[in-house]
Amino acid sequence: MRELLKKTWLLGFMLPLLLAVPVHSLDTSAGVGLQDRALFQEKVDYTLTNQSGADFHDLNLTNTSFAGAVGRGADFSGANLHGAILTQGAFSEADFSGADLSDALMDRADFGATDLRNALLMDVIASGSSFRKARIEGADFTDALLDREDQRLLCRDADGVNPVTGVTTFDSLGC
Repeated sequence: MRELLKKTWLLGFMLPLLLAVPVHSLDTSAGVGLQDRALFQEKVDYTLTNQSGADFHDLNLTNTSFAGAVGRGADFSGANLHGAILTQGAFSEADFSGADLSDALMDRADFGATDLRNALLMDVIASGSSFRKARIEGADFTDALLDREDQRLLCRDADGVNPVTGVTTFDSLGC
């Protein structure tokens, strides 16, 4: 019994210490690096911050939150924003060209006059968002949840083929 209590105490003491150690190995069987999973917890949270004019180009920002953030004129070109949260953000005149915004939550956000050329917007939730004057040539909106009026307006400017998916912007919007 004493030995069991000793092991339980040791486990209770050591487990939190082991969990705090960064993981730097790769789990290639799952195709996802353990380091990437650990880094998810170390992502910077940009919720309710002012990132106007900031340079995020080519950064890995998967699952990062920009909820309620202001990012006017920010450069997100080529960034990986897969699964990011941009809800109620203000991103007018930002550059998202070539960015991966797939599975992003971007409802009730301002994307007016943004550059979305060749961006991946598959499976995004963008209800209540504004895309007025956005450049969308080559953007892929496959299975995106958009307001009917936004979809109609985007269809007027739908042109090009996404270089990654090979899907036309016109078809991806269901025009």
